[in-house]
Amino acid sequence: MAKGGKVTAIGKGRTQGRRLAERPHETVPLTSSAKAPRTARGEQTRRKILDAARAEFGSRGFADTGITEITRTAKVALGTFYTYFHSKEEVFRALVQDMSEQVRLAVAPVLAEGRGTLEAEERALAAFLAFVGKHQQVYRIIDEAEFVDPAGFRAHYENTAARISERLADGAAAGVMQPPRDTLDAEVRAWAIMGMNVFLGLRFGVWGDEDAGKVAAAGNRLIRDGLGKG
Repeated sequence: MAKGGKVTAIGKGRTQGRRLAERPHETVPLTSSAKAPRTARGEQTRRKILDAARAEFGSRGFADTGITEITRTAKVALGTFYTYFHSKEEVFRALVQDMSEQVRLAVAPVLAEGRGTLEAEERALAAFLAFVGKHQQVYRIIDEAEFVDPAGFRAHYENTAARISERLADGAAAGVMQPPRDTLDAEVRAWAIMGMNVFLGLRFGVWGDEDAGKVAAAGNRLIRDGLGKG
């Protein structure tokens, strides 16, 4: 992906991820045994490590990033890293969870009012596009998670789709959106909207810098009016 002279090659990330997946001896357990911070200072240190990991994984990719690069960027000692994370894989898994939560938090405020309406979905998409514009690494990191952290990769999208599905159900209950025909129809709607948002974020948040509000309005018109003539 190119924007502002920077390259975030998703294709390269997929290749590296497949190479990793082909080396079973590097597979790590999905559960984390790292110590949670007990103090505000500890939480700040953990935050610095996660932010550094985001920058390094986002620019170098998982395979080409080492713990040394992460600690150097975070400006913490190697021993400090191991206080919170036991391996590169573990900090990556924590980062996937963290970035998924950051996306949720970026969208949540605009949904505080008008939840379950098309207008709220438009504001949510605009907020997501703005977030992506500031945190473009999210695409490469989530992309590589398909191979490095398959459980986290799936959970990210399933949780996102579940939140969208709940909002659509609210809209149907309030009579402002069409109710789904059945459970399958409800799930298809949620995943279709999420898929649209993901690729609009890629095109207009990572590859471009068009006005987020205008892009969200165009996406919202597609949801509201559909594509069928008449």
